[in-house]
Amino acid sequence: ARRVERVAEGELEVRQKREQIPARTLLLAVEDPETRVGSGGATLNALLVAAEHLSARAGFTVVTSDVLHSAWILILHMGRDFPFDDCGRAFICLPVENPQAPVEAMICNLDCLLDIMSHRLGPGSPPGVWVCSTDMLLSVPVNPGISWDGFRGARVIALPGTTAYARNHGVYLTDSQDFVLDIYYQGTEAEIQRCARPDGRVPLLSLFFDILLCMAQNVNREDFLVGRPPKMGQGDADVTGYLQSARMELWRELRDQPLSMAYIPDGSYSYVTNSASEFLHILTSPGAAGAQVVHSQVEALQLLEPGSSVITCLLEGPVRLAPGSVLQHCHLRGPIHCGAGCFLSGLDVAQSEALHGLELRDLVLQGHHVRLHGASSRAYTLVGCLDSWERQGTGTYLNMSWSEFFQKTGVRDWDLWDPDTPPAERCLLSARLFPVLHPLRALGPGDMLWMLDPQEDGSEALRGWRACWRLSWEQLQPCLDRATALASRWDLFFRQALCKARHVLEARQDLSLRPMIRAAVLEGCPGPLLATLDQVAAGAGDPGVAARALACVADVLGCMAKGRGGLRSGPAANPEWMQPFSYLECGDLAGAVEALALERNKWLSRPALLVRAARHYEGAGQILIRQAVMSAQHFVSMEPVELPAPGQWVVAECPARVDFSGGWSDTPPLAYELGGAVLGLAVQVDGRRPIGARARRIPEPELWLAVGPQQDKMAMMMVCRSLDDLQDYCQPHAPGALLKAAFICVGIVRMRSPFSLSEQLLRAFGGGFELHTWSELPHGSGLGTSSILAGAALAALQRAAGRVVGTESLIHAVLHLEQVLTTGGGWQDQVGGLMPGIKVGRSRAQLPLKVEVEEITVPEGFIQKLNDHLLLVYTGKTRLARNLLQDVLRSWYARLPAVVQNARSLVQHTEDCTDAFHQGSLPLLGQCLTSYWEQKKLMAPGCEPLAVRRMMDVLAPHVHGQSLAGAGGGGFLYLLTKEPQQKEALEAVLAKTEGLGNYSIHLVEVDTQGLSLKLLGSETST
Repeated sequence: ARRVERVAEGELEVRQKREQIPARTLLLAVEDPETRVGSGGATLNALLVAAEHLSARAGFTVVTSDVLHSAWILILHMGRDFPFDDCGRAFICLPVENPQAPVEAMICNLDCLLDIMSHRLGPGSPPGVWVCSTDMLLSVPVNPGISWDGFRGARVIALPGTTAYARNHGVYLTDSQDFVLDIYYQGTEAEIQRCARPDGRVPLLSLFFDILLCMAQNVNREDFLVGRPPKMGQGDADVTGYLQSARMELWRELRDQPLSMAYIPDGSYSYVTNSASEFLHILTSPGAAGAQVVHSQVEALQLLEPGSSVITCLLEGPVRLAPGSVLQHCHLRGPIHCGAGCFLSGLDVAQSEALHGLELRDLVLQGHHVRLHGASSRAYTLVGCLDSWERQGTGTYLNMSWSEFFQKTGVRDWDLWDPDTPPAERCLLSARLFPVLHPLRALGPGDMLWMLDPQEDGSEALRGWRACWRLSWEQLQPCLDRATALASRWDLFFRQALCKARHVLEARQDLSLRPMIRAAVLEGCPGPLLATLDQVAAGAGDPGVAARALACVADVLGCMAKGRGGLRSGPAANPEWMQPFSYLECGDLAGAVEALALERNKWLSRPALLVRAARHYEGAGQILIRQAVMSAQHFVSMEPVELPAPGQWVVAECPARVDFSGGWSDTPPLAYELGGAVLGLAVQVDGRRPIGARARRIPEPELWLAVGPQQDKMAMMMVCRSLDDLQDYCQPHAPGALLKAAFICVGIVRMRSPFSLSEQLLRAFGGGFELHTWSELPHGSGLGTSSILAGAALAALQRAAGRVVGTESLIHAVLHLEQVLTTGGGWQDQVGGLMPGIKVGRSRAQLPLKVEVEEITVPEGFIQKLNDHLLLVYTGKTRLARNLLQDVLRSWYARLPAVVQNARSLVQHTEDCTDAFHQGSLPLLGQCLTSYWEQKKLMAPGCEPLAVRRMMDVLAPHVHGQSLAGAGGGGFLYLLTKEPQQKEALEAVLAKTEGLGNYSIHLVEVDTQGLSLKLLGSETST
């Protein structure tokens, strides 16, 4: 019994670690004071133990009932032994999964009951004691409608049942206010009918009969004291007086307490009997369209017939399962054929061979973990699905009479029972059928399965069976090793989970592995999961699969840090990790994964190191993303043209862009794993095209770089005279990094050339180049500035170098440049700002990454109407897209269900927004903007600062819709106003609102030109 206690307490502690049970909850497993004590006595004993522990926790040195007044106590009765689960009915694994659960786990009856008690029946109840049996399966609606207003006394929760079912159970009789008048156990037909509700069903009793009865209004004192009805039990004469005094105490303490009933007509209650057929019915869904496969990996799914169930199994090869049959906690290798009515549990792959060539039907075959004189071993039991576990009656074995069984197998009754065992006691429970030890070899299912077809060498099998030490079912129960049974279930659960992880990654399924990662870390076994993720990454032929596997490793490391050790987003530049990174850069994926794992092992000792290791794994993933996006180079082409004269400026000017739908779907890896679609507008701000670049050839073999807020105002100027001056081209925050990267991407400069910078420039161009870029928009505007600026710089440089590049080529060239620069990012900005007007960019879920652009036609005059109603508000807040980007990529690689669903919605929403533009409907476009902003907030929580929310609330009555531009977090807010030309009116509205900071409102209009490129006359160098 103490072993059972430890097992139950351990399982509760596991659930507390998973946060199914609040952290401060006191967990106790209490042994019954006697073997035959009833549920009432067991409850009182458990309550006494709880009071003792609560008293100690509160600082008392003696037990006091005062601690009970403020406590919520749940007492779960574990019930009697159960023939189809060694751990009892509480730990029956059900064929259900909870995709929303933060931690992936098998779901037992205990879990369902805890959920129902904690989240459906318990909320709103005052402190008190709840008592619940685990012998039944409960189903309760999410909101059962129980009111606790004015409640006192005791309350029973009753669920509906048929009058036929009630004949063998208990029912409540209540008055019109649902106060309990009487309780009938195995009542007469007339008594049961008196309890019927208007729907014809009766409220069933599930537990705790004896104590409740004294509070029922129609029960009188004399009947209660003498033990009416029979269920209360008349013991031997010597205990009758003791029982009467105990009942007298109950009557005195509880009689004045009101007993009310909460009836849940939409709920259901099913007692789990010892009938194998009824148990199989619970675990299967007769009439279901397919088999139920839960926490299992099955190679031949097509062999599982509808109405069958597979729960926590690994099935290799052909395993056929007929309707109404269940496999649970098994690792089997086919060919195996289970006909109808079979239940197989606890079998491992080593025992599969014993099942080959058999067709099982209406059988229960179980593998058990047992302890015999302190030693662990396995035992196997085989019974018929139709066999009775009752002591009364003639009984059967393997669905046939005992005489038929003896005749078929050669087994004799003296093999099973002692000669002095009375015939009435010769039943399945007492028959010594089950081998637990063979003198020469390990046992297997074959030691029982020979009985199904004993013709083939039956005499030898019979001799082997007789040579075993055998136990009856009753004798076997105390030997069951429940702790090892549960541990082996979890071991199998994690083995199938590793197979699932491999399959999900390799098949590119949109299933989140994060609940499984949490489970592995909580159970203290992240090692095998890390090894599996390493194998998947090393063997992946697809950079997307490898990057996701590395992101999952980062998630495991982050989870191991348990919320300590700092933020996951941050630098990944420790020198110790550079060697694995260099393998990745060279394309040696397997070598990189091995080197990463070796380095990882040095960073597992404390949370801060784990978080930093996780950052470096995300950094490794970024390298793979970069290599995937580099494939966009396939779609960059150029034509040679005449070189401009030295000193002649090539000027590229661009509008900004406003995104109306689909943003984030263009961001790698979403752009090539999900496929992206973004609708954007090229826009002028306050009548100006705010972004540009100009380039020209100069006689000096140098690169002159300048960056400024306007074409004629350069704030930062620098000269590059050697390749060393260009080394920081891949550090985004280094001065002039974007301009340096542009020279490298265009091919004017090669960093790994044997020639110096001046030699390269003189040989190819007879001199150097001067490049200026400018943006009139503030940093972090959300209007696509940096990508459009990159496009302008590339266009100007290419033309200055004697080449012309089409705009679609330029879109892909910017993708390449941003990977060289290591800023990453998607394609929507350059599509929005380099291409004119209103358009949709799309990329398919494939590599190489190709962006295709479609111009959107709108009704005549609609662009002018749009210009009159579109405004930009600069919020005064600078956004930090990089941290937002890291968070989004982490959520995408984790395939969090909400993020996956939202990403798909973003793509679909682009098509809806396209329709709204085709119709020329401002209200519809306003709805699109409002929906789009909600989608952005789902994608990147934290992208809406409080001041911006306040501003949006103030503007809401005046607009059809509004959204922050780009990823959000700050920058520009764009509005579609209800009335035209509202700049001054809205300035007045915002002026009255406090706490908005440094905002400004700007006119905006659709730009119908896009990127413009022109050659000016030559000027003297600046």
